[in-house]
Amino acid sequence: MNKDNNPNTKKPKFSSYWIYAIILLFIVGIQLFSGENSWQSLPSITPAKLQTFLKDGDVNKILIITNTRQAKVYLTDEAKDKDIHKKVINKSFLPTTTAVPQYKLKYGDLQNFENEIDKTIKENTLDPNIVEFEQESNFLGDIIITLLPFILIIAIWIFLMRRMSAGGGAGGGGQIFNIGKSKARLFDEKTDTKVTFKDVAGLEGAKEEVQEIVDFLKNPDKYTSLGGKIPKGALLVGPPGTGKTLLAKAVAGEAKVPFFSLSGSDFVEMFVGVGASRVRDLFKQAKDKSPSIIFIDEIDAIGRARGKNNFTGSNDERENTLNQLLTEMDGFGTNTNVIVLAATNRADILDKALMRAGRFDRQIYVDLPDVRERKEIFEVHLRPIKTSEALDLDFLAKQTPGFSGADIANVCNEAALIAARNGKKAVDKQDFLDAVDRIVGGLEKKNKIITPEEKKTIAYHEAGHATVSWMLEHAAPLVKVTIVPRGQSLGAAWYLPEERLIVRPEQMADEMCATLGGRAAEYVIFNKISTGALSDLEKITKQARAMVTIYGLNEKIGNLTYYDSSGQTDYNFSKPYSEETAQIIDKEISLIIEKQYARAIEILKQNKDKLTELAEYLLEKEVIFKDDLERIFGKRPFENKEELQPN
Repeated sequence: MNKDNNPNTKKPKFSSYWIYAIILLFIVGIQLFSGENSWQSLPSITPAKLQTFLKDGDVNKILIITNTRQAKVYLTDEAKDKDIHKKVINKSFLPTTTAVPQYKLKYGDLQNFENEIDKTIKENTLDPNIVEFEQESNFLGDIIITLLPFILIIAIWIFLMRRMSAGGGAGGGGQIFNIGKSKARLFDEKTDTKVTFKDVAGLEGAKEEVQEIVDFLKNPDKYTSLGGKIPKGALLVGPPGTGKTLLAKAVAGEAKVPFFSLSGSDFVEMFVGVGASRVRDLFKQAKDKSPSIIFIDEIDAIGRARGKNNFTGSNDERENTLNQLLTEMDGFGTNTNVIVLAATNRADILDKALMRAGRFDRQIYVDLPDVRERKEIFEVHLRPIKTSEALDLDFLAKQTPGFSGADIANVCNEAALIAARNGKKAVDKQDFLDAVDRIVGGLEKKNKIITPEEKKTIAYHEAGHATVSWMLEHAAPLVKVTIVPRGQSLGAAWYLPEERLIVRPEQMADEMCATLGGRAAEYVIFNKISTGALSDLEKITKQARAMVTIYGLNEKIGNLTYYDSSGQTDYNFSKPYSEETAQIIDKEISLIIEKQYARAIEILKQNKDKLTELAEYLLEKEVIFKDDLERIFGKRPFENKEELQPN
């Protein structure tokens, strides 16, 4: 193809700076090559040489510039024809009507210079009028010097404005005059990385709801033909890391409509009224491109419940932004072809007006994945990882109870790092187990200095946990026990808790008893206790308090709960119960804990020989597994068929 005919051939773009450059060069050219200034490029001569020219009668005029200590020398017409002067005939690039000097010279003291010239003129009987005096001025230079400060100020102002404009987002949000413009990013499916629903593992219910929203925009007639209305908004609610933003990215990848994405904090600015202005501009852009989707991540930044007593006025700007958002989502002139998606993990603090039907018609709860969904998430994150064998994904899914999608992604990445650190060519099953231990328990510290007595206490403490949990029906199944320090813990017992939807009092009691098994073992073996049970005591105290004050599982308190799901009690200065009730609550919590502690001591006394055998074996091996407990204690009589089999 002919290069000249190729429309893709790069051509230089016209810029206004070219005009400025041409003007500047023109001014400089006038200054350098005009008749007044061209003499600066003339050849220089010495005062002695000038005396020679005067004696030869070659000088027509001497123009002395008094303010620069320079002089111009003009030759006569006869002298110009001499060979010695032919090289300095005027060659100025610009035409001029004035006489042009042929030489220039610099002198020292003006009075001495004048005296020498006068003396030569008298000696050679020359015309004394050939000497003239002048003060030279540069009019254009004086103007430039005068205007230079103003030019610099204007140039700096233009530079700052351009920088502010370049730092803005969509719609010129960074420019000072466009500060109220929306910072929303318009998703372009052709150039941006495309995430689809195939990349979202698990979350079947939430994914189905979101897919339906995409279908609303693709086939609106399918729903409106029966008289239905397209939902105006959907709120994704759930714990951090469960995939709310990933779902929104999938919507952007699947929907063939404009998708505006921004964070709730993008509305907040130091200038008053900017948030509301940006909301108006965002919805204006979305309506212009309707049907479209707006996604607001972390909407609690602007959607927090409005306070009744706002004395400081600090929240006025945020409340104005929220009011504008409420108006745009369901007010006069609302365009139904704009759907708002939002995500938050603090739905309890959102304003009720924002949550009502007509604004966010649907609340999609994105919960932590169950064991089946965790398996699907592992499948997604294991695609780019080079594994050494066909991994048992069911095993990995059961090893990670309570893990979110982000946690599982972290496990896969950490396993790859551990394998690389150990010089392996591929990631194996043990690397994943080490990664789970690293994330849950912290970094392994084999070099931590522990005295033999402390190590023995830790071994019996962890063996106590293992023994009591093995003997209780509802305690979580044990996976392994270790006395290798990790993070801030000196030892740990790893369990696989059953993923229950409801919990009964006997189940909570068994869990508390197993948790107290560590301190109980210290008491049974050494007849003394230590501070090593701090985390255990914190855990069971919270459980016991929840039984009494939240779940109504205490006979003395009865079927009452002091839990407020709205979170408003956090701001109250008084408790929702009397002082007498508070004393009863404290007493009942203590009774529950002490009962389970006594129960744990009784179990350990009955199995003291097996406890000792387990602790000694743990001291020797540092890490023991479920197989070792079965060898010492035998099979659990209430073994769950679905319980994880040891590796």
